[in-house]
Amino acid sequence: MSVLVNKDSKIIVQGFTGSEGTFHAEQMIEYGTNVVGGVTPNKGGQLHLGKPVFNTVEDAVTSTGADVSIIFVPPAFAADAIMEAADAGISVIITITEGIPVKDMVMAKEYIKNRNVTLIGPNCPGVITPGEAKVGIMPGFIFKKGRIGLVSKSGTLTYEAADQLVKAGLGISTAIGIGGDPIIGTPTKEAVELLMNDPETDAIVMIGEIGGNYEALAAEYIKSTGNKKPVVGFIAGQTAPPGRRMGHAGAIIGGAEDTAEAKMKIMAECGIVVVNSPADIGATMAELLKA
Repeated sequence: MSVLVNKDSKIIVQGFTGSEGTFHAEQMIEYGTNVVGGVTPNKGGQLHLGKPVFNTVEDAVTSTGADVSIIFVPPAFAADAIMEAADAGISVIITITEGIPVKDMVMAKEYIKNRNVTLIGPNCPGVITPGEAKVGIMPGFIFKKGRIGLVSKSGTLTYEAADQLVKAGLGISTAIGIGGDPIIGTPTKEAVELLMNDPETDAIVMIGEIGGNYEALAAEYIKSTGNKKPVVGFIAGQTAPPGRRMGHAGAIIGGAEDTAEAKMKIMAECGIVVVNSPADIGATMAELLKA
């Protein structure tokens, strides 16, 4: 078992023939990911990277049985792409696109609410189950198979934490980059919950950042489970001044509880082992598991 994607996932790429879609689809295929085709309107019937191109997601699903989509569609059209994938019966939609207007994401999230679909992103690095499927833009060679789940708002910190965990001899079960926008499909709590319920995940790394309440809600959930799996947490943006956006569109301190200090305090109170530096994530997890 794994979370969200595995060797049996059938993946299509929306925005397949564009420069970003082409580059990352090629990387995914080289990794061994089961990419079964892609979608670019008005280019159906062609082959691209040796895979069939379809005009619509519905055509792709009908022909290939695809159940996962990764979206590299430009921001102005990305919300439509999300809704099209949901309509076609895709169960996991991973949206890499950055810069989707907030009002578009509000509409897309509401549209898919009552459908049987998990949306990851937007503005995220994707999801990887090492050795099985890389559905995203992460450097696959960093991730090695293991039993530590990883949830992160930050793409680069996802890679940093994965590298440390691998070097500590632990490895990754599934890494989920949830995205740093104000409106995302799967907040921290829901992503942590997936890993908490995964029998192949023994412990979890949770990386958050300033802004919003995702980490506090996740911490309260972890406490409610009786801390059944060890969790190491880190919050980025500890030196960020209030009122200034730092990096991600969602990373802005809007109130006292949005600060890194406040989030770290809540996490610690809920039984999460909080580190002050991302450099300590791997070693701290290794020590925690030994104990």
